[in-house]
Amino acid sequence: MPGPHVSWLADMMVAMSPTASQDLLLGDLDDEQREAVLAPRGPVCVLAGAGTGKTRTITRRIAHLVTAGHVAAGQVLAVTFTQRAAGEMRARLRALTVGDNAAPTESVQAMTFHAAARRQLAYFWPRVVGDTAWQLLDSKFAIVAQAANRAALPTGTDNVRDLAGEIEWAKASLITPEAYPDAVAEAGRDIPFDAAKTAAAYAGYEALKSRNGDLMLLDFDDLLLHTAAAIENDAAVAQEFRDRYRCFVVDEYQDVTPLQQRVLQAWLGGRDDLTVVGDANQTIYSFTGASPRYLLDFSRKFPDAAVVRLERDYRSTPQVVSLANRVIAAARGRMAGSKLHLVGQRPPGPEPTFNEYSDEVAEATAVARKVKKLIESGTAASEIAVLYRINAQSEVYEEALTEVGVAFQVRGGEGFFSRQEIRQALLALTRVAERGPESEAAVPDVVRATLEPLGLTAESPTGTRARDRWEALVALAELVDDEVAQRPQLDLRALLVELRQRADSRHPPTVQGVTLASLHAAKGLEWDAVFLVGLADGTLPISHALSHGPDSEPVEEERRLLYVGITRARVHLTLSWALARTPGGRQGRRPSRFLNGIAPQSQRDDGPSRARKPRGPTPRCRICNEPLTAPPAVMLRRCESCPSDVDEKLLADLKDWRLRVSKEMSVPAYVVFTDNTLIAIAESLPTDDAALVAIPGIGARKLEQFGPDVLALVKTRQSS
Repeated sequence: MPGPHVSWLADMMVAMSPTASQDLLLGDLDDEQREAVLAPRGPVCVLAGAGTGKTRTITRRIAHLVTAGHVAAGQVLAVTFTQRAAGEMRARLRALTVGDNAAPTESVQAMTFHAAARRQLAYFWPRVVGDTAWQLLDSKFAIVAQAANRAALPTGTDNVRDLAGEIEWAKASLITPEAYPDAVAEAGRDIPFDAAKTAAAYAGYEALKSRNGDLMLLDFDDLLLHTAAAIENDAAVAQEFRDRYRCFVVDEYQDVTPLQQRVLQAWLGGRDDLTVVGDANQTIYSFTGASPRYLLDFSRKFPDAAVVRLERDYRSTPQVVSLANRVIAAARGRMAGSKLHLVGQRPPGPEPTFNEYSDEVAEATAVARKVKKLIESGTAASEIAVLYRINAQSEVYEEALTEVGVAFQVRGGEGFFSRQEIRQALLALTRVAERGPESEAAVPDVVRATLEPLGLTAESPTGTRARDRWEALVALAELVDDEVAQRPQLDLRALLVELRQRADSRHPPTVQGVTLASLHAAKGLEWDAVFLVGLADGTLPISHALSHGPDSEPVEEERRLLYVGITRARVHLTLSWALARTPGGRQGRRPSRFLNGIAPQSQRDDGPSRARKPRGPTPRCRICNEPLTAPPAVMLRRCESCPSDVDEKLLADLKDWRLRVSKEMSVPAYVVFTDNTLIAIAESLPTDDAALVAIPGIGARKLEQFGPDVLALVKTRQSS
């Protein structure tokens, strides 16, 4: 059987044949696919692994039901989750309508849940509600912001988006404002704001939508809620709808929310003419309210259901499939009991490779060179993807690909320097530079102080949007640390020139380029070659998942995310991680725990790392005279491996003093002095102004502000 990427052609050829028949409709399917297609009318559950041809199978099943006279084409409603997936299903069905004996499937409705609900609600609304008009909210931002303000919640852009996400999760989970606090507590959900205030904002949002008696504003979740209610509460509406649609097909059934399941149940009524397709191993959207329990409980709800497992993988080589199976085999929890064991059907290919690098720069440099080599050997750039856990990881790969002359496109997000928070950060830094120096603070300190009002907090926030913003700002701050470590003489104006040059050099075409994407954005896609990068513990699984415990469901969802990434590759698959973020940094990271027992223990491949344009004299260790590259080492004026002679008591006194001063000034502690500056003071024990100002991070202004206090603390400690 051909792979899924050529199956449209196969569908077309079947349909165009002058002898097209039921046999030809089934002739190019494998035994399990044929079993799913020919299953009796009634409840059918197709457990379809990655690359097993599920879309082909369900469209052929629809065609079979229609051609066999079990149901009229216009009585079939097929629903999925994205416009892209719905469009692909419609294209497959259209292909089957071509030819003398083709399947008459042109009247089959294939659309998203929300599109179906919108159409139905528009039709039934006057009968159910009456003269009150309704209008769809394309954006709920303004109303959510107003509700947030009334509930005394912050109204910054990311705060409002996180609140909107919580409201969407609650509505998708059929949770009312009154039940929200108890529900999040029971679910152990990470929430961005106080639960009671969030509930108040949620209630306020619902009230604001209906404040105009002549017009009801509906969001996308309301489309589903009102559609379900109309069918549940009006017998005539229910009868008319059920006369119209008699057969239902649901794709990606592991991703349905309680609200979507309620709509589906309303559609069905007491009937069971339902085909669902899904894979619990690919459940990666639980944060939106999606739940695989409806897929897992299908046979309990419908004891007579036909259950078919599709495990023949036509997408990936046996080598890629084997790795995917090994990763998911370690899964725990209820979903693990449903795992499919994929069997690769393609000819053998290269073994997946595992590479460990000293730092992220070396990792990105090596990946970019491998990408270029693949392109030079004949692989199309559009058939190559670099996949990462969080969007902030894209920056170093954008730079590396730019330097080797490979075009790229960022899918599911913007390029690093195009992100709103990064543009805002550069604008804020530009304003600071234009005002001129207000102090002699080190450039990294100035940058962090400037970024703090934009969302650079000491700890990661809990909201999804806020966390994405925070991760991007952390990446920018660390990039600045790296630049200053390589070029200690860099001032803020020169730094901004460098950053602007980086941004301006990255305007690749958005066609025919290597894809950069998060693992979530890659769901449903496939490429000939995939690079899974940044696979370090704390990134995959991500740290906030680990905070729930190593055996928690959030960690298991991270495992499934890796599984999804692996199954995107057809032939070439490379997995890599870095032991440190920056060149010369402490190599304290470990490879992802999901690779334990899978990745070889020693695959170090540093390769030639891209140095960040070192200029000027290189700082050297005051103990061993070795060059210093990492920002902490430059600050301390010694290698991290060289012995420290820090005065622990003095360091504790300095930290207590800094805390008092920062509270008095209402600034973060690091604005006074960073931890590394305090360590440097506690090691060098300066006794006068000259010795104090010689420490990086202490200039004339900080000497004037804090010098007497610091020197007094040192003197007190030395005399004790």
